[in-house]
Amino acid sequence: MVLALACTASFATASQAALFGDDEARRAILELRQRLDAMQQSNQRASEDTAQLRRSLLDLQAQIETLRQDQARLRGQNEQLVQQSSELQRRQKDIAQGVEERLKQFEPVAVTVDGQQFTADPAEKRDFEAALEVFRAGRFADANKSFSAFIRQYPRSGYLPSARFWLGNAQYAERDYKEAIANFRSLLTATPEHGRAPEAALSIANCQIELKDTRAARKTLEDLVKTYPRSEAAVAAKDQLSRLK
Repeated sequence: MVLALACTASFATASQAALFGDDEARRAILELRQRLDAMQQSNQRASEDTAQLRRSLLDLQAQIETLRQDQARLRGQNEQLVQQSSELQRRQKDIAQGVEERLKQFEPVAVTVDGQQFTADPAEKRDFEAALEVFRAGRFADANKSFSAFIRQYPRSGYLPSARFWLGNAQYAERDYKEAIANFRSLLTATPEHGRAPEAALSIANCQIELKDTRAARKTLEDLVKTYPRSEAAVAAKDQLSRLK
């Protein structure tokens, strides 16, 4: 009887222990499941966060690429603006230089001719020098026309005495002695102190000699020696006087 009771008590204790063991296992399983669920949820959130982060990175890269393109476009526009500005400055400089050169064509310039200093317009200077080149080329008829036109166009020019001198020489070369004498005398009357005056007086005497007016030539030579005694023309005049009959 006692043995039966002991066995029964042992069986009850074992059953209770097994029951308690199953409960703890269930709780462990439940806790494990909860942990697994929590880990899955955490992994899911991490995956979602990673995906969001990737999207954000892609968006950021797209924005950076857009900024780079904008920067490249702006750099290109800036380079174009710099080029246009440089071109505009060059054109303005060319225009200013062109205007300055055109103005210089009309500004008087200082010249020295036959010992005389004065100012002349560029066109006036150009026309005189062109006529003188024609004379030096031996084209006396053309030089006659050129200097005659110059005197008519520039009646108050500082070149006028020299123009009359070379016109007289061109006429002398063309054997137009009377007209040559008239121009040489105009030079002597208007500007007796001119550097070409002694030569003009000698040229008058030469014209008179060509015209066979020896008496007038002698008088002209004597006046030359008296008026311009230190000139080279006076030396030549003395030589001619010694040979005149």
